Amino acid sequence: MSLVALDRLPDLLPPHGALIGLDLGSKVIGVAVSDILRSIASPHLGHPRAKTFAKTAQPLVDLATRERAAGFIIGLPLNMDGSDGPSAQSARAFARNLAALTPLPIVLWDERLSTAAVTRTLLDADASRRRRDEVVDKMAAAYILQGALDRLRILKRS
Repeated sequence: MSLVALDRLPDLLPPHGALIGLDLGSKVIGVAVSDILRSIASPHLGHPRAKTFAKTAQPLVDLATRERAAGFIIGLPLNMDGSDGPSAQSARAFARNLAALTPLPIVLWDERLSTAAVTRTLLDADASRRRRDEVVDKMAAAYILQGALDRLRILKRS
């Protein structure tokens, strides 16, 4: 399928099916998965980037198949003024390339400050630097996915 706006996503989704959230880091892609009712996002794993897009993306497509996922939510790291910088352009390219590998709808979701919010939470929980490094990517993916799930719930009520 192709990239879609979040407000169009409910019309494209089956009644049940997980969504997969991705936080596209430069070295590691954080992955989160929702429950089949799309209520709660849970951190899943940190997936290292491979040397090629195909080797990076195929395990994500395989995960979507195993989880019987209904779509992807990819974090879009916009600048604070809402403009695209190099990271946002990279996320858009990743999403376009992923769309060529899967029939599932893909949504780009504004993820400004998600990593900062997760890091702050981990610091408040007194997590060690090593522990923060181990979990920040997948927790950021869950933060991104949960934001999109919450917005979908609001759209469903309207």
